[in-house]
Formats: sequence, structure tokens, C-alpha cells
Amino acid sequence: MTDLASVLPDDPLRSEVEQFARSHRLAERSATLDAHPEFPWAEYRSMGREGWLGLTLSPDQGGRGLPLRRAGAVLQEFAYWAGTAFAKLSLQPEFTSVIGAQGSAELRARFAIPLARGELLIGNQVTEPQAGSDLSRLSAKVQHRGDRLVLSGTKSQVAFAADAQAALVYVRPADSPVGGGGVSAYIVPQDLPGIRREVVEDLGERWMRRGTVTYDSVEISPAHLVGEPGRALEYLKGELTHERALLGAIYLGVARASWEETVREVGERVVFEEPLSRQEAVAFPLVEDGTRLAAAWLFVERVLERLDRGERADDAAAMSKWLATHVALTALDHAIQFHGGRGYSKELPHEQRWRDVRSGMLAHGTSEVMHRIAARRRWPAARAADRKAA
Repeated sequence: MTDLASVLPDDPLRSEVEQFARSHRLAERSATLDAHPEFPWAEYRSMGREGWLGLTLSPDQGGRGLPLRRAGAVLQEFAYWAGTAFAKLSLQPEFTSVIGAQGSAELRARFAIPLARGELLIGNQVTEPQAGSDLSRLSAKVQHRGDRLVLSGTKSQVAFAADAQAALVYVRPADSPVGGGGVSAYIVPQDLPGIRREVVEDLGERWMRRGTVTYDSVEISPAHLVGEPGRALEYLKGELTHERALLGAIYLGVARASWEETVREVGERVVFEEPLSRQEAVAFPLVEDGTRLAAAWLFVERVLERLDRGERADDAAAMSKWLATHVALTALDHAIQFHGGRGYSKELPHEQRWRDVRSGMLAHGTSEVMHRIAARRRWPAARAADRKAA
């Protein structure tokens, strides 16, 4: 039977991931984090010490310097053995890779390298209550006050709202109108006076403790500017392209785990005096799921290879995230269905996996925006009216 495992590369790092996940009991920890949300500091630090953070970052930034294709295989394996939590922790330095790519030597030393070592947690604050995927609508602003800057505004849907020690915050100058350009990124320590953090209860990935961060005239240093003023969205869009394809690898890894467990279940469970796998209504969807998981991985892998070669593939990366999430959710839904009542309960991991992967239809660009990005590449004449999409 065609399935995801049969088309994955034979990479020695995959077995190293398995050993790390087993020795640190990451699967059990993932279930605990869902029931009792908190940031897994002990595991995070262990991942940093053993080189599982910042897979694609260069060694001088504390990373492994892996090509995107190999990083995708590693992240898929983390997700297979431990769910989205530790795979996304492994990817966290990439979510703020603009610091290492564009930040000053001081910022890299103070923030990027400790992040890759698991010594520091840095969040990424882009979204605002009135500005979702349309990043031109960002309204958080900075203005000069002597030799300092003053930051005001609200960021919403913030991962690690409660736990990040610093955040990469995207803002515009006070004299820049909403809808215009000029967005810049600053690293902002999260213990400064005037910062208020509130956590919301999410459907899945509860360990991230997402929420709202409000800045009330918070003084920040101009030296914490990352890159050049007004170019932050340019940096962010390049970063997002890589992240989207890598996230696709993560969601496929989670679904692979549930698919394999379901294949075993229906082969062993006897219903009406024969294995459940003899029922076409059960067997055929699982055969299709295995094929789709493999096909989706091959597409994600191809996109990562294109990005490794430096090709422009923002449309393909967007659709790889959509395809992987769509295929993964279908497989996870079948896992719940074909395990019966137990599948719908917390007795088995499938319902948590479904809730965690469901974030993929929203995070780092909604599925609708992924289609929009791909569509504007297909019909270039529409780009002028559509250029503001993330």
C-alpha cells in the first residue's frame, strides 16, 4: 500500500529524532500539555542543547544549516512521534529568522543565538484585531521621544503571549497612514513597563497559550530595529514562504501517525465476524488517505527543493500548506471515525491531533489567502489589486 512512510527519504536524522522523542517521552508530554497548558521549558532547552532548534539556520546563528528539504523530513518525523508541539518548537527559530538574517551583530548575539540554543523564547507579533492577513492594515505605531521610541498598539492571536521573553513586533511610524507602507520590525523585551498580556483558550495547541498583547506607550530602544526601516513586510513574506512549506511537512507527520494506527486497528478489530478492514466503506477511504498523504509529501518535498535552489515558489509553498493541511485533516477525521466512540474521546490521541492540525487552516495565512496567492500568480493582471495579501 502506498503511504507517506514509503516515500520519505532515508535520512539518518530521522532515527535520531525517534531516539530523542522516545528518550524524552515527547508523545506523553504532548498529551499533558494539551490537558494542562504550559510552555515546555525543560524539553525546549534539551532540544536546544542537542541541536534540534533552528534546523535551517546557519551554524554561526546557532543552527544546523540543513537545506529545507532535509529540515522538512526532520520536522515530519518530530510530528510523527510527538505531534505538532515539538515539531513547531523545532521550527520556532525559523519563525523569527529575520533576526539572524537582517539584525545587527549585537541583536544576533543577544537574541538569535540564545533562541537556537533553547535559552530564550522569542515570539512573533504581526496580527492585529483589525488586520488579519491584510498586513497593510497594521496600526501599531512607534514615535520618537528623545533618543527612545514609544510603541503603542495591540497585537492579537499571538503565540506564546504568556511565555515569550521577547517578541519581534511589526509596527509603522506614527506619521504613516494605515494602508500605506513603511512597516518596521523591532525586538521588544516582554517585561517592559506598559505591556499587558492576556491569554485566550484555544481549540488546540493550547501549550502555546496564545492571546493578546497590548502596548501602552512602551519605551523601546532604536537599536532593536531589525533590518532597514520600512522593509519588514518584505522580509516577512520571504520568511513565510519557507515556513508554509515546512508547516505542511509537520501536518503530514501528525496525520501519518494516526493513519498507521487506524490501519492496524481496522485490520485487527472484528465486526460482523470479519476484520473491519473487509468493509469497503472503511478500507477504501484509508487506502485513499495513504495515497494522498504520500502524494502531498512529494509535492511539499518538491516545493522545498525549489526553495533550496533559490527559485521563486511563493504560490507553490502556499498551496503546499493548504494541500497538506487538507489531506491531514481528512485522514485524522477518518481516524476518529474508524476508532468509533473511543476515537471521539480523549482516550486516544486522534481528537487532539485533529484539533492541533486544524490551526493549519488559519496560521501563517488562512487557506483562503493561500488560494489568493496562488491565483495572482496564475492571473498576473490581477496582481495590482491583490498585492497586499500576505
